[in-house]
Amino acid sequence: MTEFLYKEDTFKIIGICMEVHNQLGKGFSEIVYGDALEIEFINSNIKYSREKMFNISYKGNILPHKYKADFIINEKIILEIKAIQSLTSSHIKQTLNYLAVSKLKIGLLINFGEDSLKYKRVIL
Repeated sequence: MTEFLYKEDTFKIIGICMEVHNQLGKGFSEIVYGDALEIEFINSNIKYSREKMFNISYKGNILPHKYKADFIINEKIILEIKAIQSLTSSHIKQTLNYLAVSKLKIGLLINFGEDSLKYKRVIL
């Protein structure tokens, strides 16, 4: 059996997201869920940064536009949050791009917009 990378961290983050979804339900914007997550991370003593910017390099040049990840948890996991009807392959590709520019290996893509919390573990 293969062991998940950062298994404990990812399970804890997913549990926190479930708590936020249980408390708020669906229907809010992403920023509201982000604010609630921030409270939970502080209360759980989890190190995070919010809306971290990443440069995009093209042929040795840094492009003027940057990627902005919703959260970086413990400097090793990208947490990308959505509040939409359902996740699509383009959301997974977006998370993969964030992983590529950040040089991180694991991303969690969370959707608060459905009746029950939906999540995907994205690996680069």
